[in-house]
Amino acid sequence: MSRLCGWIIRKARVGKVLIVEICGNNSKPYVLALREDRDKELYSIAEPLDIGSAICFEGTLAPEQKSRRGTEYVATKIEVYSKPIEPLPVDIAGKVPALLDTRIKYRWLLARNPVEKAIFKIRAGVLKAAREYFEKNGFIEVQTPKIVAAGAEGGATLFKLQYFERDAYLSQSPQLYKQMLISSFERIYEITPYFRAEKFNTTRHLNESWGIDVEQGFINGVEDILQTAENLVAYILDYVRANYKDELEVLGVDLPKLTPPFKRLKFTEAVDILRSEGVEVSELEDLSDAAEKKLGEIMAEKKHELYFIVGFPWTSTAFYYMREEDGVYTRKFDLDYKGLEIASGGQREHRYRNLVEALRNKGLNPEDFEFYLEAFKYGIPPHGGFGLGVERLLMKMLNLENIREAILFVRDRTRIVP
Repeated sequence: MSRLCGWIIRKARVGKVLIVEICGNNSKPYVLALREDRDKELYSIAEPLDIGSAICFEGTLAPEQKSRRGTEYVATKIEVYSKPIEPLPVDIAGKVPALLDTRIKYRWLLARNPVEKAIFKIRAGVLKAAREYFEKNGFIEVQTPKIVAAGAEGGATLFKLQYFERDAYLSQSPQLYKQMLISSFERIYEITPYFRAEKFNTTRHLNESWGIDVEQGFINGVEDILQTAENLVAYILDYVRANYKDELEVLGVDLPKLTPPFKRLKFTEAVDILRSEGVEVSELEDLSDAAEKKLGEIMAEKKHELYFIVGFPWTSTAFYYMREEDGVYTRKFDLDYKGLEIASGGQREHRYRNLVEALRNKGLNPEDFEFYLEAFKYGIPPHGGFGLGVERLLMKMLNLENIREAILFVRDRTRIVP
């Protein structure tokens, strides 16, 4: 005997049988088939209930599973906890498609729908898988400040706030802090929000998003970091495929099995490929979204859904990336998935004097980063890491059209509620 709870998302009468679908925490609904002549008491309780009513029932699995929509139960008791006081503003059954703006506004309510719920159950699974991978591989979870005195990615995308008598900012990334911690920890990770005041309104940008951040020390080179990134992503997809079969079925998604290593593509090679296709790109600037998307199409034709772009030019990177001997290129990489950058990272500069010089070359004042630079005076080893965007990974895993579909409460240029 089980006790299961949820919300009524659909009711239908078929002759003398009342079909009730209830969505709880499972992606597939619970289904009750109540006969008016056989289940008189339960029928009389369920028949007048509106869509959206919150109920619990006690029952057992039906010996014959007739429903194609969910898991059928034989109920012995129904308890009604709450009824809607007015009609629901959206169709939680999913019969009537909602516009994206409506889905975003009522995501907390639409999550009663199996399709919407499946996205966020898989999101939870992604984070669970990431933690499992890190714990198995000797990483320690840390937490870094979200109110900071200086930005890791540059001043143009900082959210400024008043911190008592001084200015402060919301953290764009834990970059500076996780590097500082490599002074004492060999391998660390953090699952963290990012706050970036980017004035974009595209299908791939958010102003508050979540990332899986990694840093590891005592590396032999950037290849160590590439291997951690690809092994993490492969582990996550394997975990989701093995543990979220119902959710993937509801979403109509067939996740491929990934086998590292992923393709390594030099930045200069990417430029040549794009130019050969008539796409104008610079040798000294990062790839535009359009160029990135086009490259994804080209790589897909070559059977590479996931691939690294390695060796970015110094002019396009943050100050903390290690430069190659030529001074032109760096040990920075991006990990792209179907034409979208889902992770960015590389080997960092761990030599104090080189780091101070890099700050000055980027037009930054080393005095503003004194708290960070101090960590490089006391024996910090060669290190590197990356940040993996949770919503971007989900977007490509689940074939979502807009990144806003991959987060429960959206924060972008126009949304600060709910």
